[in-house]
Amino acid sequence: MIVRWPGAIHEGRGEVVPIVDERASDKQREALLRIMGGEDTEPGATFFQVFSTTFEKVHNPVFTNLEFEVDPEARTARVNVPGWVEARGEPIRNPVTGHEHRARINLPYGFEYDVCEVGRGWGETKGPIALSMQDSHAHFSRLHMTGTGVVH
Repeated sequence: MIVRWPGAIHEGRGEVVPIVDERASDKQREALLRIMGGEDTEPGATFFQVFSTTFEKVHNPVFTNLEFEVDPEARTARVNVPGWVEARGEPIRNPVTGHEHRARINLPYGFEYDVCEVGRGWGETKGPIALSMQDSHAHFSRLHMTGTGVVH
């Protein structure tokens, strides 16, 4: 998904471009769009459902090639959706020594994740939601979600 809000997320007026891997079957596409749209989920149980309540505009879904690699333990990631998204993440580095710094966030009752590693991120998006983020914030996490929320 590519998402943007003009201010704080809880103030709404957001917009989203749902993106699904072109290899998904019709049934998988439908299920993934329902998940991203916050459907089949208890209210407030997942970030998909929470964010869906803040979208003023939902653009047509994109079905295309996705390249995605993530290693939460190493705090690295790479996402490439040709013509739409190019992003990467890496560990935070100590500005003096250059050594990797490690920080975690633990949300034992969170709707986003249970535990994440914190890092740095870069990203460029194109299309109706064009964004550019340089040396920004990144989270790396393994997600296990159901319709009732994050499995803790």
